[in-house]
Amino acid sequence: MKVLVAEDDAVSRRLLEVLLQRWGYEVVTCNDGQHAWQELQEADPPRLLVLDWMMPGIDGLELCRRLRRQHDEDYFYIVILTAREELADIVTGLDAGADDYITKPFDQSELRSRLRAGERILRLKDELAGKVRELEQALEHVKQLQGIIPICMHCHRIRDEKQIWHRLEQYLHDHSGAVFSHALCDDCMKKYYPQGDDEEQPPADDSNEEK
Repeated sequence: MKVLVAEDDAVSRRLLEVLLQRWGYEVVTCNDGQHAWQELQEADPPRLLVLDWMMPGIDGLELCRRLRRQHDEDYFYIVILTAREELADIVTGLDAGADDYITKPFDQSELRSRLRAGERILRLKDELAGKVRELEQALEHVKQLQGIIPICMHCHRIRDEKQIWHRLEQYLHDHSGAVFSHALCDDCMKKYYPQGDDEEQPPADDSNEEK
């Protein structure tokens, strides 16, 4: 997974980069908030972020606010890194849109655990978004089935929205997931296979009837 690190202090930035690479992350480093903002506007940006609070130009909290105002489908998990440790500062950071908060100097194992928690949340959000897309597609299929569907009066093929004709069974399977098996109703059995009902019955045995 890609992680973006925005830290204006070169030593701290390099330390974070080495640690994250050692833990198996692909790291994108930025030396200020403006650079980080530009990286996050690119296609397929990192979604796990470690942002220093105090940076020139755009600071970590302003980055949080901007990202939360975007209302994009992709969710960013944001960890604020700062020397501020007062309760009021933590509340301010979380209110700005941060998901987590780590104070400097940070403990390596704590940072790793918090990043792993961020990974789990991002995966869960991706799975949830996938389920929502599946439900939206299923609802669209139901709406199509509820509408007026052109069907051939002779062969009973169905025409879709792309003007392509499909067998009835295939169309219903594609739009509802139903699986069909073939059978014969009673009327068709009598009409097409009358011999099944008209077979002569054996004569009754009257040998024991009284004369």
